[in-house]
Amino acid sequence: MNFWRFLLKMDRRIIFVLVGLAVATPLVVPLNLPVRVTEPVRRLYRAINEIPSNSKPVIISVDYDPSTVPELRPMTLAVLRHCFRRKIPVIVITMLPAGAGLARDAMETVASEFPGSSYGKDFVYMGYKPGASLVMVGIGQDFQGTYPADGFGKPSAELDILKGLHNYDDIAMVLDFTGSSIYESWIMFAYQKYGCKVGAGVTAVMASDAYPYLNTGQLVGLLGGLSGAAEYEQLINWPGNATIGMDAQSVVHILIIVLILLGNIAYFVTRKKHGAAQVAGQGQKGSS
Repeated sequence: MNFWRFLLKMDRRIIFVLVGLAVATPLVVPLNLPVRVTEPVRRLYRAINEIPSNSKPVIISVDYDPSTVPELRPMTLAVLRHCFRRKIPVIVITMLPAGAGLARDAMETVASEFPGSSYGKDFVYMGYKPGASLVMVGIGQDFQGTYPADGFGKPSAELDILKGLHNYDDIAMVLDFTGSSIYESWIMFAYQKYGCKVGAGVTAVMASDAYPYLNTGQLVGLLGGLSGAAEYEQLINWPGNATIGMDAQSVVHILIIVLILLGNIAYFVTRKKHGAAQVAGQGQKGSS
């Protein structure tokens, strides 16, 4: 009985500490809890797997800013790792000024994990160019005319990865990671106008808006939020920050559910005992 009363009168600071521990523990000691892979994520994985190694490059457009890094960076790294592992050439670009440093950092992070990869041959960073729609159309007409130099100022004509690359016909797929609706422009221009496959990774709150494009085949696959990134990490067998983040979320959710259940049980148990005590007290008064 004292236990149930203690639960009802528990200092909320104890709950804060428990939640803090539930979040911190998986971050320090990864649990690698099982992740159920959904079909949209599996479809993107299969689409990339179907690209022949050492053939046409993919464009990875890093179109997010620091506010959405926790959700979008893990999926960007996971897809980059998949491409590097399969020796698919990667062209990294961005349509946002704030995305320039994030795009370069993601590329360099993954490139450092694959010592055999070579800049200019296996991957390249083209940087930021203003006018997203014009850039997308320009790629379809003349890639090197749109990007005469890479993000470091080296002429595109001197980069092996870009030799023989003229337009979308020479690109296997466009993969856009964004916290906005830029992926819709990629669908409009790269896919609808030029017939290039498009895949996307978006924040969790935006995923519902992107599903119609997936259902109509305008997107080959879709990653939604941290869970989508964790699912992709599961598919490539490379646990990263998304898997760790989902571990923390899962533990916190379990803790909250347990606390809610215990709180409700404590309420009804103490209420029943209190009611029984009142009835007994009234009976004693009546007999006297």
